[in-house]
Amino acid sequence: MAGFDIRKGRREAAENLGFTEEGDCPRCGGEKQPSTMSGYLCCSKCQYEWKDPDSVAVTRGPPDDYRRDAELIDEFKKEMESGHLSSVLGIDKGLSGKQEESLKRLEDKWMSGMSGHFNAAEEARKPLMISFDDDDNIVDTTVGKIHIVANGFDGGEEIRLEYPGKGTEFFAYDEASDTGWRRGRSAEDTARSITNVINRHSNLVFANQDGATINLELRSEEFDAASFVIFVDDPGGTDIVAEKGGVSMDPRDVTMLSDYRTVVEIVLEDGIISPSEDQMLWAMRQQLGIDDKVHVQIVMQIFGTHALKECTVCGKMAELYADYAAWYCGECENWC
Repeated sequence: MAGFDIRKGRREAAENLGFTEEGDCPRCGGEKQPSTMSGYLCCSKCQYEWKDPDSVAVTRGPPDDYRRDAELIDEFKKEMESGHLSSVLGIDKGLSGKQEESLKRLEDKWMSGMSGHFNAAEEARKPLMISFDDDDNIVDTTVGKIHIVANGFDGGEEIRLEYPGKGTEFFAYDEASDTGWRRGRSAEDTARSITNVINRHSNLVFANQDGATINLELRSEEFDAASFVIFVDDPGGTDIVAEKGGVSMDPRDVTMLSDYRTVVEIVLEDGIISPSEDQMLWAMRQQLGIDDKVHVQIVMQIFGTHALKECTVCGKMAELYADYAAWYCGECENWC
């Protein structure tokens, strides 16, 4: 039986591979059928494929996906040329004039050989904080800093953030208070606690921790950095220090009259002396032994007689009376 099966298999194989002139297939003579390849035929018996002699080549255009890609490229070019790059960057609203000009310069660079490069991560919490200088470099938007110099808080430490017309925000070393921070095991841990408290409760600034330093950025583009006030009160020692414009706001760091003048220039950048700024300047005068008359002379040298002081009683603006070396509030009729 085994030999019979072998002979039968050989005979069937010979029949399958044999050539029959009466069929269509040039290999086995089987019937032809359309192939899956255009312009080819396929044998129904042995699946051999050969080119269809009657096939006519048809010239076709580019595929649909190619035409769609070309349309998308043209659409992107039109969007770039029309000045809508801000929507590509995801900051299509609330931009200042300077930011719009910077984006337009970036668009021009991108359209002329893609020589400009911009890589800003999306951050939903503050999309308006992107600013550029004349060279299209991203400008630092930090308006103030708080440095944890030492970590030996003994009570009474306080941070004040002020903005004219917006009020004063108080943050203190007090774990029991909602707006208080805790002392960590290191200066970095304390800075992290202060950062979290400010971000939870402040309506003026965002806080970002960088080691033992807290960087502050204004929450709204409507706020002017010159009008923002940061004041740190550390009565027991030097554990925490504020900085604005690269200058320390700690009264103990003021050692010369020129140092005091520099701080007054920063305070008068917006022409207004806030209550916290007034207290800070008073502490610096005590450190240097400067009387009120010298203080008023410095103010007038920097800003003339137009410097205003925010009244601590009613919050209105008091005018400077140089002859009396003081400010007078006409609203509540008090000397400030």
